Amino acid sequence: MIVEMRTGAPQQEVDDVVERAKKLGLGVQLNLGTNKTVVALLGPNTGQLPIDTFAVLPGVERVTRIMKPYKLASRDFKTEDTVVSVNGVQIGGKRIVIMAGPCAVEGEKQLMAAAMMVQEAGACVLRGGAYKPRTSPFTFQGLEELGLKMLQQTKKQFGMPVVTEVVAPHDVSRVSEYADILQVGARNMQNYALLTEIGKSRCPVLLKRGLSATVTEWLTAADYLLAGGNEQVILCERGIRTFEDSTRFSLDIGSIPVIKKSSHLPLIVDPSHAAGHYSLVPAMAKAAIAAGADGLLIEAHPNPKEAMVDGLQSLTPSDFARLMKELKSIAQAVGRVM
Repeated sequence: MIVEMRTGAPQQEVDDVVERAKKLGLGVQLNLGTNKTVVALLGPNTGQLPIDTFAVLPGVERVTRIMKPYKLASRDFKTEDTVVSVNGVQIGGKRIVIMAGPCAVEGEKQLMAAAMMVQEAGACVLRGGAYKPRTSPFTFQGLEELGLKMLQQTKKQFGMPVVTEVVAPHDVSRVSEYADILQVGARNMQNYALLTEIGKSRCPVLLKRGLSATVTEWLTAADYLLAGGNEQVILCERGIRTFEDSTRFSLDIGSIPVIKKSSHLPLIVDPSHAAGHYSLVPAMAKAAIAAGADGLLIEAHPNPKEAMVDGLQSLTPSDFARLMKELKSIAQAVGRVM
């Protein structure tokens, strides 16, 4: 249930709404807009409460029910777009933000070379996995805390924010010390213990869509982060599993306008995992920007032939630089800048 206060409603009237909600055992989230405050009332029994329970209170302009499973991620709760700020980088604004780097941190030399190549081409956030949840337990699982330290050192040298994956609730505080954005991988989208812990952290988070998740399930997972008080949520479309096997995953371009219509959260796209092959990445990246994505998460490696993880879908320095130049015209055509 959403309680929309009148423009200019005094704080006492907002407090009265919050107080009544808490007396009824409801959770409360406030959206403090430029002109008015919106109060989200959360709980399993909100659908049974009469609208008049809150509509009669002074300062209340309108009370509506959100019928979708997701509440806080909905545009019904917040109409204006959320912009997540990470060390001066605005994600969700007019600028298309490119996050790029290797799938896995393999060593200091490799990471430094990757940071240099993506920054020179125009990327503004460095990606790199220190913890790698893999399908097989016998494959490379990442350098873990050593990888985090390498990311931190590279961030200091190049002045780029860092995004890296966290896979376990007990690692959230540790990874937050090194990373600027916590990534929740596709396999962990519905790891509710992890989402709840990240929600408490207030650290910006990149939530990837699950392998077989619907948009509704994805946005409901985002609600776990938002309900914990973390408003710095970025969505990431990375393709879903379908019957089609010509690509690694099926990139759901349609999810981009659906998200933009249904949610206020910024959305980026990972064309690398969807493609599975470097030759397909540029076309998917361009399609994502044309459809309205706020940015891209691209795998790029100084020497993909020697990559320990996902070398086949990683762009070389020259391919990445070429794509960055080509994306500028696409961004301009849809009223964005690179």
